[in-house]
Amino acid sequence: MSVITIERKVLEKNDVIAQQNRNKFKLKNRFVMNFVSSPGSGKTSVVEKTIELSKGNFRVGVIEGDVQTNLDAERVSKFNVPVVQIVTNGGCHLEANLVRDAYKNLENEEFEVLIIENVGNLVCPSNYDLGEDIKVVILSTTEGEDKPLKYPAMFRNAAVLIINKIDLIPYLDCNIEVMKKNALAINPQLEIFEVSCKTGEGLNDWINWIKKKIEKL
Repeated sequence: MSVITIERKVLEKNDVIAQQNRNKFKLKNRFVMNFVSSPGSGKTSVVEKTIELSKGNFRVGVIEGDVQTNLDAERVSKFNVPVVQIVTNGGCHLEANLVRDAYKNLENEEFEVLIIENVGNLVCPSNYDLGEDIKVVILSTTEGEDKPLKYPAMFRNAAVLIINKIDLIPYLDCNIEVMKKNALAINPQLEIFEVSCKTGEGLNDWINWIKKKIEKL
């Protein structure tokens, strides 16, 4: 029982800070997305393609979370967008206080969309609100159709599922319709985008969806 009590207190404290973050984001009319996935799904590639295709549509700021290195922030910085790296030093997820501190470096920059790239993990990040508008879970075709069933909390708490690496389907034993069916069984409200960061397929639909979200702010 004591373990449950401690966890509840930690999450309650996190939720308070997350709401403070959310209020700050709303003051700037920013649409905030928390990108979550397992390692190797192509999460950073989706971030890069979103930035690349955002030109002429909307401006992007990025908070990068990683266990040890700043390699992802270096990749993103090549696009000349505001970016801050959080290194968790072994921590398996971002927490609201880390985002709060990182955002101080971005608050006065000009952008409409903030992407928070979480640590590669489909377990812990599902429990932590960072103050985002939505969680975007990225699942690659290389991971198998049963991933939503194995990690239901993440798919239940997400608003969007991006199925990445669809260009590899001809070479894999992956049934994308079964993958979608499993995800929708967990969360029937999921918006699903099938994309390839290599060929660009499906990415325009994703960008247009973000544009519509910004228009509603």
